[in-house]
Amino acid sequence: MSEAPLQPPSRSLRGRVAIVTGAGCVGDGLGNGRAISILLADDGCNVVCLDTNHDWAAKTAEMANSQPGRGAAIAAQGDVTSAADCEAVVRLALDRFGRLDILVNNVGIAGAPGTAVDVDMDQWARGLEVNVSSMVLMAKYAVPAMARNEGETRGSIINMGSVAGLRGGTPHLLYPTSKGAVVNMTRAMAAHHAKDGIRVNCVCPGMLYTPMMYAGGMSEEARAARKARSLLGTEGNGWDCACAVVFLASDHARWITGSILTVDAGTTAAVGTSMPKSASVNGSF
Repeated sequence: MSEAPLQPPSRSLRGRVAIVTGAGCVGDGLGNGRAISILLADDGCNVVCLDTNHDWAAKTAEMANSQPGRGAAIAAQGDVTSAADCEAVVRLALDRFGRLDILVNNVGIAGAPGTAVDVDMDQWARGLEVNVSSMVLMAKYAVPAMARNEGETRGSIINMGSVAGLRGGTPHLLYPTSKGAVVNMTRAMAAHHAKDGIRVNCVCPGMLYTPMMYAGGMSEEARAARKARSLLGTEGNGWDCACAVVFLASDHARWITGSILTVDAGTTAAVGTSMPKSASVNGSF
């Protein structure tokens, strides 16, 4: 009977290659995709920073490359709802770095407002295309590239969900519906691609304070109310999400697949508990 190796798995990602979709954000802010890209590079990973806005992606790559000893980061422009663009960015990773090990499906939008009674169905279809179908398209081209790698674990896919996909309860129907689909899609993908040595997991952030949340303006009252909705009563940011993603991408999570990791300061554990009155204020996850 073989025993466990004496040396623990390394957390280093040196020599590995990742694609992070939605890697940019407005200005010098720290969105989830930007934080993930920087932290992957900090652990030695080479990163393709993909965004529809090339300037935003370039800023992320610049920030990731700002410290010596990191992996290399490059910017790429593309639309993840386009099969041609998804195929092209995988090809870019292979041509530039020779392999692909990690895919972070981070793109997501709030999408169509409204309930089933009043939601615009064209906007509804577009929201599902961006939040769900784009992840399928990226995996369509990433999985065969990962399957070429050698070793017991050949690749890791991390899909970005939301606690809204676990609890619902938001004012609009599209967002929790699409994020709920991402959660179960992750489990299905994990089952499909395990035979290829590819792990698939999902990170579900709570109400992080990121440019996506505050770029349109957010009052201090609303910000305080969002913090109060968690058990810890503290505010999260892009680094909190990034730390979870990089863990799941690393060999520290080599025996984890099909898992849903909440990063929410205990929000999803708070059902039925006494929460501060300010926690009842509506807010998006």
